[in-house]
Amino acid sequence: MAYMAQTIREVMTANPTTLPRNASVFEAARVMRDSDIGDVVVIDKGQMCGIFTDRDVVIRVLAAGRDPTTTKLADICTQALTTVAPTDSLDQAVQCMRQQAIRRLPVVENGRVVGIVSLGDLARERDPLSALSDISVASPNR
Repeated sequence: MAYMAQTIREVMTANPTTLPRNASVFEAARVMRDSDIGDVVVIDKGQMCGIFTDRDVVIRVLAAGRDPTTTKLADICTQALTTVAPTDSLDQAVQCMRQQAIRRLPVVENGRVVGIVSLGDLARERDPLSALSDISVASPNR
């Protein structure tokens, strides 16, 4: 029988990419493209103040008619954050994602963001044969 991870620390992506709150959406989109990631953690004075995702680019910027070169992350990132601790169980993360209808959770330890756990991370761990797991490990379409 394969080993099943028990805590968030075992499945999270450590050291998430961060950008300052005054970075533009354009800068964030470039970072996400170049790093092949779907989110950046927004920081202010060294502290997490939000999260910005690839979906936010479409919904909150492009569809809203905003200019990505002048729109700042602070103006459109999600600031009401739900977080988990690295010692929390995978079940806690799943429950949290279900209740809040979110796809990514910042992982916080001692007041500082140390990782991100995504719906795909949990799918790969809990149901490696699922379509979501397959999609999560596939190379991006370019």
